[in-house]
Amino acid sequence: SNPPSIVKLKEPERRHDTCIEFTVRGSPHPTLRWFYKDKEITHTEYVRPDMDIYQDYIEGCLTFKNPTHHNNGNYTLEATNYLGEAISTVYGHFLDKPFEVTPTAETHKPEEDTFGISIAVGLAGFACLMLVVLFLLLNKYGRHSKFGMKGPVAVISGEEDSASPLHHVNHGIISPCTLDAGQDAVVIGMTRIPVIENPQYFRHGHNCNKPNTYVQHIKRREIILKRELGEGAFGKVFLAECYNLSPNKDTMLVAVKTLKDPTLAARKDFQREAELLTNLQHEHIVKFYGVCVDGDPLIMVFEYMKHGDLNKFLRAHGPDAMILVDGQPLQTNGELGFSQMLHIASQIAAGMIYLASQHFVHRDLATRNCLVGNGLLVKIGDFGMSRDIYSTDYYRVGGHTMLPIRWMPPESIMYRKFTTESDVWSFGVILWEIFTYGKQPWFQLSNNEVIECITQGRVLECPRLCPREVYDMMLGCWQREPQQRLNIKDIQKMLFALMKATPVYLDILG
Repeated sequence: SNPPSIVKLKEPERRHDTCIEFTVRGSPHPTLRWFYKDKEITHTEYVRPDMDIYQDYIEGCLTFKNPTHHNNGNYTLEATNYLGEAISTVYGHFLDKPFEVTPTAETHKPEEDTFGISIAVGLAGFACLMLVVLFLLLNKYGRHSKFGMKGPVAVISGEEDSASPLHHVNHGIISPCTLDAGQDAVVIGMTRIPVIENPQYFRHGHNCNKPNTYVQHIKRREIILKRELGEGAFGKVFLAECYNLSPNKDTMLVAVKTLKDPTLAARKDFQREAELLTNLQHEHIVKFYGVCVDGDPLIMVFEYMKHGDLNKFLRAHGPDAMILVDGQPLQTNGELGFSQMLHIASQIAAGMIYLASQHFVHRDLATRNCLVGNGLLVKIGDFGMSRDIYSTDYYRVGGHTMLPIRWMPPESIMYRKFTTESDVWSFGVILWEIFTYGKQPWFQLSNNEVIECITQGRVLECPRLCPREVYDMMLGCWQREPQQRLNIKDIQKMLFALMKATPVYLDILG
């Protein structure tokens, strides 16, 4: 017999470990208690001791699930048996405290030596001078685009609505004729965003006289509103019946997006969005039929997807889904299987391959912005209602900007950098959503904690029933360096390979 002794209590390795290792000797085996800030730690899903008991010692780990800066501090281990007690304390540092996110300023660092400050002031003065010269040059030549001018100045600022979907970029050289002086915004998903004209228009010798896109006009008398589907910040979306739209049918069901109280600028934006959407034609992008502009409100007509948004659909077909019959809960039996999950993911990947081929960056890819039709048909589409219906998925900055930070990679959060590669990161989060039946990413953390976790290199854990091959795909999407992320075409090939091994059953919708 001997009293307890704590022979090892190891400080967690900063930012990587989620465990405080310990080894305790004593005979009989001592009872262990943990304290944090003088309070005993109770075992939860997020903090728990895991240990192995051997003949003359106990070895283990105080394990943390997704620890944040709130978990930093002193941890005390107390080991007792009838011969005595041993107490030891270790400091656990898991993550730095997140930077303060404000609508205006960049993160402030502590003052350094005056020499460093004078250099910074000199550089700032030089930068201001260069900006003035650049501004004068831009004004002189009459080509001012807001696009591409933002660098890593503000960590998060409210200067523009960066969460706007379907942002159009050209990864090549921009011909001067691709920029429209003073006309550099378009409304997509009910939000104004900067835009560069479709580089497809300039494929043949960079001709500045782009062909006019023909937007189909639908007469108001041919649209009969049936019921409201939702409301966005700029208007409502209705289920409607439309006459003479299809040569095969007299009428068809459509979703119409209305623009209420349009200003002259909003009308121009509406027209530009319609032209842009007319050019986006793909089997996995929600189909845009045309506009109705004779009178108010202005209307956009889209195909109607019977089963609504994918997030709602996943939740309705998960293990926890319940339906009420006469006020009593009744378990649904339409749970999605592995093959159906792969089928959903591969269709979103197909839509993304098309968007990338058209030099579009979506910026807000998530299951809430995908729609489900008959036969488990899935398409990317956004009626601009997500920021209202799924407001907890967005982080409000500067009064009006809504950022989907839980779906954003570090470079988008820190520098507002959005690329095809940042869309691939979001696709990894979509896969996670699919395999958790629509759970909110990082649901246990606040927005500030999410920013902290993502910017400091944390990724989401593997969903409970998710195969390793699929989680590896997610990890491939979440590489910190954008160029090291998987290519969306390679992701689709991987999904197809997994689908070959698992036949798809599409009878879930009955």
